[in-house]
Amino acid sequence: MNRINISSGAKWENIVGYSRTVRVGDIIEVAGTTAVENGNLVGLNDAYFQTKVILQKIEKALIEAGASLKDVVRTRMFVTDISQWEKIGKAHGEFFRVIKPVTTMVEVKSLIDPEMLVEIEATAIISMEQS
Repeated sequence: MNRINISSGAKWENIVGYSRTVRVGDIIEVAGTTAVENGNLVGLNDAYFQTKVILQKIEKALIEAGASLKDVVRTRMFVTDISQWEKIGKAHGEFFRVIKPVTTMVEVKSLIDPEMLVEIEATAIISMEQS
């Protein structure tokens, strides 16, 4: 099975040794994604907005790997304040209400930047109809 590593171009990929997205056969993994655009965090103090930006970035990564949101089977959400779960969940639901992947939301002490409120990773499996 071929392995395809897809880079986002972030300088951290080479420093840390990771890829934004990896596709092996019909399985696609999208790395932990935050609301950083053009090197700057967007949506300061707004967990809902950060979540929307993150899910848009994940969707873009999936498309680049030959998949779509409908292929997502799992998301993992790491949040710095679990009391914001409804805002984060609302944004997640706007993308996945019909798809309904399994998901996990856990509170973590902090993310790499203290202004980051949410980090999300995703797993997708391309359906037989698409491959």
